[in-house]
Order: sequence, then C-alpha cells, then structure tokens
Amino acid sequence: MANTYTLISSVTVGAGGASSIDFTSIPATYTDLKLVQSCRISPATSYDYIVLEFNGDTTAANYNFIYLYGNGATGSGSGNIKFGGYADAASATASTFSNGEIYMPNYAGSNQKSYATDSVAENNSSTSGNYMLALHAGKWSNTGAITSIKLTPNSGTFSQYSTGNIVTGK
Repeated sequence: MANTYTLISSVTVGAGGASSIDFTSIPATYTDLKLVQSCRISPATSYDYIVLEFNGDTTAANYNFIYLYGNGATGSGSGNIKFGGYADAASATASTFSNGEIYMPNYAGSNQKSYATDSVAENNSSTSGNYMLALHAGKWSNTGAITSIKLTPNSGTFSQYSTGNIVTGK
C-alpha cells in the first residue's frame, strides 16, 4: 500500500449530466491506483451499478469478480461483469449520492490486474431492496499497465455533481 498519494485526475459532471466519466493518460510511474467516486445516475430505480472499463477493454469475460453485498433482500455471488460499484438512482432520496472506491495495486506491473471495489448506494429508506452495500474483489485479465479508466452507468447517465478522482501512490 502506498505511503503517499497524488491527485492525477478529477472529473465533476456538469449540467445536463454525462454518459460516462473518463480518465485518460494515466501515467505508469506509480505503484498503486485508487479511484474515489461519488455518483448519482438517472434510471427510475433506487440504485444501479456502474460499468468499469480499463484501457477500453469492453470484453466482459476479461473481468472476473467475487462479491459480498447486501440490500436487505439478497446476498452474494461471483461472475463476469465489468463492475465499478453501485450508484444512487432517480428514486433514491433526493440529492443523495453514492460513494465508492476502486483500489488497484501494482496497476503498472506486468501481471494480470487485481482490484477491489467498496461501494454504497444510500437511500433514506428502511425498505428491503432500496439500498445496496457491496465489496467486490476482481481481476482484469490483461498484463498491460492501466492507462485509462472509463465509468459508465449500467443504464441512464451520470447526474450533475457526480465526481470521480484518481490518485496514485508511491
């Protein structure tokens, strides 16, 4: 784990929303990479997930994960999906944003890339299924350095004031 972090990129979604949050030209000069996000998306649900892509790789089979999650109604599992965390959606409590973190150790090394995602889609509701807490451990089956990251809502768009920040560590 890094002792110090440096902000290398920050995105805040403006008026009208955005179809994706993109980070490009990530330098391969550090040891760790961390993406911190605070998001809200537009589908008419309480929450949905965010799609994650490294270096433009759109092949779901290249992303494997196992997860533990809870929303008062369901449990855990594994699969092949480009998972970048959960986000609050249109029917969640107004002005509430999810938060999450994706941590990628040794992101510039020559081995396949492991990553961990910790996210929560908050909602001021005690109704089962109206919120989501999740921990994911994943692997991207590529040996190249991570040079770009794209986040896209599974459906809809990112709402105004959604943010993403990338920090690297040494």
